[in-house]
Amino acid sequence: MITPKVGFIVYGVHKDGLLDPMGTPFIDDALIAAAKESLRAAGLELVEHDVILATKAEARTCLSKFRKQDNVDAIILFSGTWVWAAHLAAAIRDFATTGKGILLWTNPGSQGWRPVGGLVLHGALKEIGILHRFVYGDYRDPQEIGRIVSYCRASHLKNRLNMSTIGAFGGRGMGQTCGVADPSQWMRVFGVDIDSRDTTMLLETAKAVTAAELTEARARTQLLFSDSVPQDAMAERSLRLYVALKKIVAREGWEFYTIQSFPGLSDDYSATSFAQSMMLEDGVGTSTLSDFNTAMTVKLLTDLSSERVYYGDLQHIDKRSREIKIIGDGACPPSLAGTVGPARFAQHGIPTEGAAGGLSVELTCKPGTGVLARLGRYKGEFEMILARCTITEPSAGELATRKLESGIPFWPHAFVTPKCDIDALIEAWNNEYAVLGYGARLYDDLLAFCELTGIKAIAL
Repeated sequence: MITPKVGFIVYGVHKDGLLDPMGTPFIDDALIAAAKESLRAAGLELVEHDVILATKAEARTCLSKFRKQDNVDAIILFSGTWVWAAHLAAAIRDFATTGKGILLWTNPGSQGWRPVGGLVLHGALKEIGILHRFVYGDYRDPQEIGRIVSYCRASHLKNRLNMSTIGAFGGRGMGQTCGVADPSQWMRVFGVDIDSRDTTMLLETAKAVTAAELTEARARTQLLFSDSVPQDAMAERSLRLYVALKKIVAREGWEFYTIQSFPGLSDDYSATSFAQSMMLEDGVGTSTLSDFNTAMTVKLLTDLSSERVYYGDLQHIDKRSREIKIIGDGACPPSLAGTVGPARFAQHGIPTEGAAGGLSVELTCKPGTGVLARLGRYKGEFEMILARCTITEPSAGELATRKLESGIPFWPHAFVTPKCDIDALIEAWNNEYAVLGYGARLYDDLLAFCELTGIKAIAL
């Protein structure tokens, strides 16, 4: 869960107590205080600038200060009254070179001529070509405040990705074409470097895990499952792989990672299902099959949501009922388990996709609301598909039958109903994987992220 840190700046030429012809101050201090409080209540941390901007010198001093503050994710320019747009434009343009979010906010109302100040600056930034979002909305309206907060949260994500690294263990898995990455494109769009390690390092690290580290991993794991951690050699290899992943990701300084899984490691040592489940539980963005696009989607939703994130196959889409079954290959954070289908241990169970075997997670995802999403590419250019959804948990009487439908009942299941046209979803989707995030505002956050990064959003 994130808390964006945002610069809050008021602008307007008629300031310092200047009164309109009726004797009322142009700048409404009470309104400004209420606006700031609404943002704090919505989850933003404000860094207030104590001078209302009217002159070029004031704008230059203010924006230069925020430009140098690496921990500030975005700025909000609040119109106090009308303004000479040219006095602010150059300083805003200079700040825009940081890539951080710029949001103009006008609270409606005739007093103070605030809409004039908002519209003239909005028009100026459009004329110059400075990326920004303009919100004309009341501080008491949750939807309008939501538009501000989503943009700031998305700016935090964009800044956090900048100069980070994604790691890759092994090569492409299962011949995936729709998950490969162009390192130059990732650097250009996200500022993310792609690093890689052979799975030999992972294997050697797993074998070197100590007895004490295994005991700690078992204790951590047991808290999340309804049955006991198995004591056999296969379970031990799965635990060792989990500890090894944690060690290498931390040592290399990777923000997130992807792993080939099979062919290779899952045939030679252990299936990765359990280790992937626990890394997701630890809040680390990841994916299997070296699917970089899924890994990025998991990373974004993990940072945005207070819940953990599940990725899996769109295993069945029922066009009549509009229900989608998402079934992952044994990997799911156990904290997402519902009450009817709690988290239990299973075995991976598919020798053609991991002959060495290994622990996997059996569960049914809990009810809730959220988003189905996946970053992908169309003709080499990024696009983000996203749809609002609800997650339901079948009753105890029907769950066993429903899980048998796929032929692999012991893998994690999510029963999801997207709030969109099913045919449009099928046509737009760009992979067999979908990423499921819990949280009502994730949809708007991802839309804002696309707006800030220039990614085409396919909002269903």
